[in-house]
Amino acid sequence: MALPILGYAAQSPTTALAPHQFQRRDPRPDDVVIDILYCGVCHTDIHQARNEWHGSVYPMVPGHEIIGRVSAVGAKVSKFKLGDMVGVGCMVDSCQHCAACEAGLEPYCVEGPTWTYNGTDRHDGQPTYGGYSERIVVSDKFVVSVSDKLDPKAAAPLLCAGITTWSPLRHWNIGKGSKVAVVGLGGLGHMGLKFAKAMGAEVTLFTRSPGKEAEARKLGADHVVLSTDAAQMAAVARQFDFILDTVPSQHDLNPYLNTLTLNGVLCLVGLLEAIEPPVQAAMVVLGRRSISGSAIGGIAETQEMLDFCAEHGIVSDIEMIAIQDINQAYERVLKSDVKYRFVIDMASLKQTA
Repeated sequence: MALPILGYAAQSPTTALAPHQFQRRDPRPDDVVIDILYCGVCHTDIHQARNEWHGSVYPMVPGHEIIGRVSAVGAKVSKFKLGDMVGVGCMVDSCQHCAACEAGLEPYCVEGPTWTYNGTDRHDGQPTYGGYSERIVVSDKFVVSVSDKLDPKAAAPLLCAGITTWSPLRHWNIGKGSKVAVVGLGGLGHMGLKFAKAMGAEVTLFTRSPGKEAEARKLGADHVVLSTDAAQMAAVARQFDFILDTVPSQHDLNPYLNTLTLNGVLCLVGLLEAIEPPVQAAMVVLGRRSISGSAIGGIAETQEMLDFCAEHGIVSDIEMIAIQDINQAYERVLKSDVKYRFVIDMASLKQTA
């Protein structure tokens, strides 16, 4: 029998999130049932709840930065047992047979991954619902282990903000001797600083805000450059091997391209819109530079990241909220009024009658 679940849902692009009763599917033999303890609040949740990407289906239960405890496992599950602390990120399934999936790169599945919410289950055709809820049922292939060395509350954003920054840094072999710059100091940017520093790189933050230097240095930045200051930008011309650009809105890439070394890479992880203003091709051609992009990482890569975090004591900087405060939290995210990620204490759902 399907499991009745309490969560918070958007019923339309213009309505506030509110309590909503729905049903999870019956667990399959390869499923893990997880009682959700904490769920991070990602800017994607706002885009989706408000149909800003024009593909939203309602009612929608957002949330894809999920930490919880295993409460049941299917007959074919051997990796997890009752009581294990686990995580679920942005995906809950993929085709598992295309070249990307076979390489452990499920986000790039040719058929498209099944998203944790606002997706469609590829087996039963039912909608998927996310982590703003009591419980979730997920294939064991898309569940990761969370070490007891990590604070589970602060580990929640690692399932999206963490892996989104970890994956490109690993793909481009960032390590000792690398010169890395991070553009933007938000949920993604603060994780980029922490990871690049822990990997051994010399790390610079590009920011438009003069007041962020002390905070950036605390998070791992060796240098801070005010990107609106032409003299400071000129001083770092042709310096960086890799730039991680976390800004989610349109902005001028040309000044950053000029700070890349020969063969340097500018990697976009925040921008999904058209690049505006246009890139000057000379900035790319004459320095043999590359503009690239990266989505979240695969499941094996996510586990690798969590293990690295446990080893190095890395978690997100968070502010805890009750689920009843989610609509105010969305407004604060839009004002960049959080350092650096909201996390919902899902125990607060019990106060919703």
